Amino acid sequence: MSGHSKWHNIQGRKNAQDAKRGKIFQKLAHDLYVAAKAGGADPEMNASLRLVVDKAKAANMPKDNIQRALDKASGAGGAKFEEVTYEGYGTAGVAVLVEASTDNINRTVSSVRNSFKHFGGSLGTSGSVAFQFDRKGYFAIDREANPDLDEDTILEAALEAGAEDVQTSDEAFEIYTAPSDFQAVEAALTEAGYDLAEAEVTMIAQNPMSISDEDREKLDKLVDELEDNEDVLAVYTTAE
Repeated sequence: MSGHSKWHNIQGRKNAQDAKRGKIFQKLAHDLYVAAKAGGADPEMNASLRLVVDKAKAANMPKDNIQRALDKASGAGGAKFEEVTYEGYGTAGVAVLVEASTDNINRTVSSVRNSFKHFGGSLGTSGSVAFQFDRKGYFAIDREANPDLDEDTILEAALEAGAEDVQTSDEAFEIYTAPSDFQAVEAALTEAGYDLAEAEVTMIAQNPMSISDEDREKLDKLVDELEDNEDVLAVYTTAE
């Protein structure tokens, strides 16, 4: 791993979005969809989904919103959605990867392309930036919420559970796994009593790049507009 803290980015984005209730619900809907798609739409049989459902309830997300995300993942009600990935570049040459689920490809690609154009970016071809990311299972344990945990204990527990890497910062313990080991590692950590602040299968930039504050502002606006698209599930960039 590069040593770059995903937790730092999560907290930064969360702080920026806290005033936007719709953004919070959209992120939760994405996490519900991904968890249900990976392990089934029954929270009792899917620990990852159960964690996200609990977060959604704690955030007062309406039950209808929760169910709609689960129905979208399971295809309930005859809904037919296709998963698509768009690749492109934002300001300063930052690679941008967009995952979406749509029932209208033409509508979605047009909207995504326009978002890139609005903020000085460009939509690329398939494979143009995906090679710059690795799909990983990711867990974070908030150190502030768990002040008694020490690095050696977490490292031993994570590696024994099958994790590939553990990174420690003042804010969090971050644990990375192969996607195929995600559920096994999550089950082991949960059974050991660890409170997971984040648990997801995500895309990690291989070589995060530093950009100026001005370029960061433009990139954040692009990401915000993409995330406002109801078809978009997640947006990943190679910016630190």
